[in-house]
Amino acid sequence: MRRSLSIIIPAYNEAKRLPQSLIKVKQYLSAAKWEFVEVVVVDDGSRDNTVQVAEDAGVRVLRNPGNRGKGYSVKHGMLEAKGEWALFTDADLSSPIGEVEKLWSVIESTGAHAAVGSRAVDRSLVGVHQPIMREAMGRIFNSAMRLTTGLPFKDTQCGFKLFQTAAGREVFSRQQLDGFGFDVEVLFIAKHLGYKSVEVPVRWDNVEGTKVSLLLGFKAFTDLLKVRANHLQGKYK
Repeated sequence: MRRSLSIIIPAYNEAKRLPQSLIKVKQYLSAAKWEFVEVVVVDDGSRDNTVQVAEDAGVRVLRNPGNRGKGYSVKHGMLEAKGEWALFTDADLSSPIGEVEKLWSVIESTGAHAAVGSRAVDRSLVGVHQPIMREAMGRIFNSAMRLTTGLPFKDTQCGFKLFQTAAGREVFSRQQLDGFGFDVEVLFIAKHLGYKSVEVPVRWDNVEGTKVSLLLGFKAFTDLLKVRANHLQGKYK
């Protein structure tokens, strides 16, 4: 069952942070038990030398047609993944790459199709917190998410999720949102397609330099309504 893994890293102007993150990913992979692995950096129209940094590191690079958003980047990577399992993780590795072992362990014991890294199941694992305002907005968002979608998760927005690639293709090919609301959307789609997703507590440290402005954060609330509307219009069938 544990044979091949694709690690997908969406990147927009990440030339400074990406080199160290790729070193950590390669260190993990050198000691891991996967038979086949690939690291895929999805460039979202960066204006710096993100692509050159990734190519110099010898990883696979995919390029978006311009700056399309994190959701589009993750979808692009998931649909192009060659491994039987596909993890997407943020370029800053807020969740250390080794935490994928926790996701995999829960998948093995539950037979789930996806494991969702979470900061809210065990908050003692959060080493460096976000600013108070962001954390408060995150909790309000989660309450609104549960009410709007019926999903049971305590944290949908942690950028650390592992999917069985075959199931992921069915899910992400139906994804409509390109922005930060995509996390909720793909979990919603997975549920309605009958795929099992489990929430797993992971270590997490806030890293300064987030690309998520407060405006984009508020837009995620409107994305919840779009998910409901898309579902009612049959776009996820």
